[in-house]
Amino acid sequence: MSPIDRGWGEGPSERYETLAGRFRPIFAEIAAGAVTRELTRGLPVAEIDALRKAGLGALRVPEAEGGAGATLPELFAILIELSAADSNITQALRGHFGFVEDVVSKAPGEDRKRWTERLAAGDLIGNAWTEIGQASQDGFSTKVSEANGGLVLNGAKYYTTGSLYADWIDVGVATPSGDGGTVQVRRNAPGVEVVDDWDGFGQILTASGTTTFRDAPVDPADLVVDEDKFRYGAAFYQTVHLATLAGLARAIADETAAAVAARKRNYTNAAGPTSAQDPQVLQVVGRLRGNAYVASAIVLQVARAVERAFQAHFAGDEAAEERANAIAEIETSQAVTVLTSLVLESSTILFDALGASATKKPNALDRHWRNARTLSSHNPRIYKDRIVGDFAVNGTPPPYQWRIGLAGT
Repeated sequence: MSPIDRGWGEGPSERYETLAGRFRPIFAEIAAGAVTRELTRGLPVAEIDALRKAGLGALRVPEAEGGAGATLPELFAILIELSAADSNITQALRGHFGFVEDVVSKAPGEDRKRWTERLAAGDLIGNAWTEIGQASQDGFSTKVSEANGGLVLNGAKYYTTGSLYADWIDVGVATPSGDGGTVQVRRNAPGVEVVDDWDGFGQILTASGTTTFRDAPVDPADLVVDEDKFRYGAAFYQTVHLATLAGLARAIADETAAAVAARKRNYTNAAGPTSAQDPQVLQVVGRLRGNAYVASAIVLQVARAVERAFQAHFAGDEAAEERANAIAEIETSQAVTVLTSLVLESSTILFDALGASATKKPNALDRHWRNARTLSSHNPRIYKDRIVGDFAVNGTPPPYQWRIGLAGT
C-alpha cells in the first residue's frame, strides 16, 4: 500500500511513488528485522548494503551523472519511510547524505566528477567531526600535516556515526595552514581504525563510535576548506533528524495499532469488550496517528525551504542566496521543538493503549522513546525557540553552523 492509501498523505511530487517504490521492498525487510537487531545489537550491515545496491546513496546525484536526481522534498520523504522501518539506518546514513549534498552543490569540474562517479558506483561516506575532552569550539585537534612529501592525518574522533558502514570518512580537520576544513579518507586505509563503542541508550545500531587516524594517507584533492562547504548545511542536517523523528512517529503509530488489534486480554473496568472496541484506547491510537501525520507534513514543508536554498545557490544572486539560507534555517528551527514534542509524546502515550505486558523487553517498544530522546538531544532544542524569537523580534539572522567544545580555548 502506498502512503496515500495508508492515510499518510501524498508524496511531494508526481513521480514520488515510482521513485520510492524501488526501495519499499527493502524497507519492509528492514522493518521485519528491526526488533531482533535491537535486542541482539545486530548491526544492519546487510540492510545498508541492500540500500546501497538499490541506489539510495545516490538519490540526490543528477540523473545525467548516474543518480536518481531526487529533489530535497523527495529525499526527505523517502527518509521518513526508511526511518519508519528502522531509524538507526537513517541516522547511520545522515553523514553520507550531508556529504552528497555538498557534492551536488559544487560547480561542474574534476572535484565534482570524481565524487559523483564514486557515489553513482555505490560508495558510502561516514563522518568524523566531534572531539571530546579538552576539545575547543574554535577548531579541531585532528590535523592534516606534511610528511615524507605527502599529507597525513592524525587525531581521534568520537560519535563517528555510520563510519563503520562506509567506504570513506569525511573528517573535520585543521589544515596544514591552520584553517578549518574537511578531508576524505578511505575507511580501510592504513592508519584508520573504527570501533563500535557507542554506549548511548538510544540509536544503538548507528555505530556512532570512535575513529582514530594515525598517519593515514591523504589525497590533496580531497582536502576542502570550510568556506567551500554548502551554506545551508545546518538546516539540511537538522532536517534529516526531523525526517528520522517523523518516521519514528509512524512506526509508533503502526506498531501500537497492530498491538491493539491483536490484544485479547482486557480489564473489567475497560470501556469496551476488547481493546480494539474500546473508545478510550482507540482515542490514544488516533492521537498517535495524528502526531505522525503532522510530523511528516512539517518535514515536507521544511524540505521545501531547504530546496529553495539549494536552488538559490545556483542563481548567481548572493543576497538572495543569503536570504534563502536564513529562511531555511529559521523554518527548520521553528519545526524542531514542535515536532520533537509530538514524537516524544507518542513514544510515551503508546503504553496507555496497551497493558503492562507491553513493557516486556522482547517487544522493544521502549526503543522508540530512547531513539527519539537521543535524536532530539544532538542539537539541543531549548536553543531553537530563542533563535526564532530573536529573528522575529530583532531580525537577528540564525547561526548557520554550531560546534561543541570548550569556549575560548
